Amino acid sequence: MKFTVQVSDFPPAGGAIMTDFLSIVIPLYNEEESLERLHGELVEVAGEHGYEMEILFVDDGSTDGSWSVVQRLAQEDPRVRGIQFRRNFGKAAALNAGFAAARGSIVFTMDGDLQDDPKEIPRFLDLLDQGLDVISGWKRVRHDPWHKVGPSRVFNWLVGVMTGVRLHDHNCGFKCYRREVVEEVSLYGEMHRFVPVLAASRGWKIGEVVVNHRAREHGHSKYGVSRIIKGFLDLLTVSFLTDYGQRPQHLLGTIGLLCFCAGAVGIGLLTGWWGVSRLIESMDDLHLHKRALFYYSIVAVLLGAQFMAIGFLAELITAHVGKERKHYAVRQVTGGEERVER
Repeated sequence: MKFTVQVSDFPPAGGAIMTDFLSIVIPLYNEEESLERLHGELVEVAGEHGYEMEILFVDDGSTDGSWSVVQRLAQEDPRVRGIQFRRNFGKAAALNAGFAAARGSIVFTMDGDLQDDPKEIPRFLDLLDQGLDVISGWKRVRHDPWHKVGPSRVFNWLVGVMTGVRLHDHNCGFKCYRREVVEEVSLYGEMHRFVPVLAASRGWKIGEVVVNHRAREHGHSKYGVSRIIKGFLDLLTVSFLTDYGQRPQHLLGTIGLLCFCAGAVGIGLLTGWWGVSRLIESMDDLHLHKRALFYYSIVAVLLGAQFMAIGFLAELITAHVGKERKHYAVRQVTGGEERVER
């Protein structure tokens, strides 16, 4: 679904990228009471460490006075910029808009509810200097209710098992990226929590750092029980995309072939048994329609044929749609006059 954004006065995306410049992307939804203090803490950190910084607030359709606060902060501080959605489109859309507008060579994401501590920013940057490309926060000590902490730990374990990217807290919104990473990764739906997984699939180095997690002071969590179900479904999608996105037949065809062969073997055994029962008088006649295995075998054959057919269709779609997209990531180029498109 397309969306229109209302942009506070700042240059359009695609301008010059500033090196050693931090872009802080903050998606928000009804965080009116937190924004001014969050802005003050970010400004304080920038002043203490001499960071050049821009603060991008992305208002994801707030119904309170959040946008008014962003407008006032933008008037008072030229480092503040704002993007306002016409309605709530979700965190992934907000991050996409923020990434597109960011001008820094290093991009941070953090939530607007004051639970992420801006004083942790220098520790993220230290890890970037050690050669990592994506740093994810780890809220080792969490100030959230048990019904959020428990499912989150199970979810993080599942993500590690299914994708091989083992982080303690995939759901943490406090993350740091080299700009090249956010330019390569496309977000949609609710894929924002899987950016490290998507980045790792393209060869970027992933790390994590323990961060101070503060108790919520204003408002309430925007995520309910439905987040667990959506997160698991998104995990299945990401796992499929990262492992089989460019070769869907390897998965669908394998499943189909196994089902088809199992059904064919079952039908073959039953057919042979039926023939033998007709040749040997001492054996009772076999009536195939009375055997459950007969029906299971037919279903397996049909199901296997369908999986393989879907796999072929998926391969055709991938071959057609993926023609213009590069399925590799170049780290650097050296020697010669030729330019390699990245």
